Amino acid sequence: MKINGFILALLGAIVLAFLFPDALSKLPLKYIIDIGIGFIFFFYGLKLAPAEFKAGLLNYRSHILIQVTTFILFPLLTLVFIPFFEGGTRSDLWLSIFFLGVLPSTVSSSVVMVALAKGNLPTAIFNASISGIIGIIATPFLLSIFMLKTGEFEIQTVISKLLLQIMLPIISGLLLQVWLGRIARRYSKQLGLFDKGIIILIVYTSFSNSFNSGLFETVTFTDLLKIFGIVLTLFFVVYFSIGLACKKMGINLKDRITIQFCGTKKSLVHGSVMMKIIFGASASAGLFLLPIMLYHIFQLLMISVFAERYGNRIDG
Repeated sequence: MKINGFILALLGAIVLAFLFPDALSKLPLKYIIDIGIGFIFFFYGLKLAPAEFKAGLLNYRSHILIQVTTFILFPLLTLVFIPFFEGGTRSDLWLSIFFLGVLPSTVSSSVVMVALAKGNLPTAIFNASISGIIGIIATPFLLSIFMLKTGEFEIQTVISKLLLQIMLPIISGLLLQVWLGRIARRYSKQLGLFDKGIIILIVYTSFSNSFNSGLFETVTFTDLLKIFGIVLTLFFVVYFSIGLACKKMGINLKDRITIQFCGTKKSLVHGSVMMKIIFGASASAGLFLLPIMLYHIFQLLMISVFAERYGNRIDG
């Protein structure tokens, strides 16, 4: 398998944050990141092809299974791990797992992997796109169930910020798609590099704040192993559970591939942006990013393997 440069860059950002937490302190990183987030979703609106979106619209059984998995099954499974953390639902470590559980599905990698596995591409495009939009409301709402108890979470403020920094740029991109959409799709790879650059900056600043505060000094090696074990368990339980459900429902192979791939994905882009909006410069921001980063790396590796196997089976 090819070495993923983005994963290496993410790991490099964490190492840099550990060694030089104040290296970029003279730059106005908050404003750079805020503006960058707006452009990420503006470009997303420009690149969203309405014809492909409409093509997957009527496959309602797949849509229901994917969205139920993303926003109901996943969060419910994280509740199983509450007893593993001292402090229960008030534990930042468990809340970081729950944050992973309530995130929407990712867009680009879902579509790429479904294409590689020869699944139902229009359905993947529709669900990956709609998941991010649903997540603007669903993610903070689900997170508020436990975060409101801390007194540090105002759901109306969070949703307003998400609408302003995510939904407004997407709508602007869609409105300008007639003039700029073709150009954006032509340079999609270059725009993707911009997206990744902003995510790397978010990761660096979040972990810098956490290292400066000494937060990770309270996290033991056992805690890290626990988080990694939970991340692996969540992936495999969700992947094989929805695969079994698809077989019981008589769903064909191409749709099953799409449901399994989109249903297990969690978006690092949305996770980074939402973490930045919800937690700001809080010392715990890096901790909340840790499970989604581990999950992102693991899901790319495993889905790549499954995609190649499915692709070879269909070709054969």
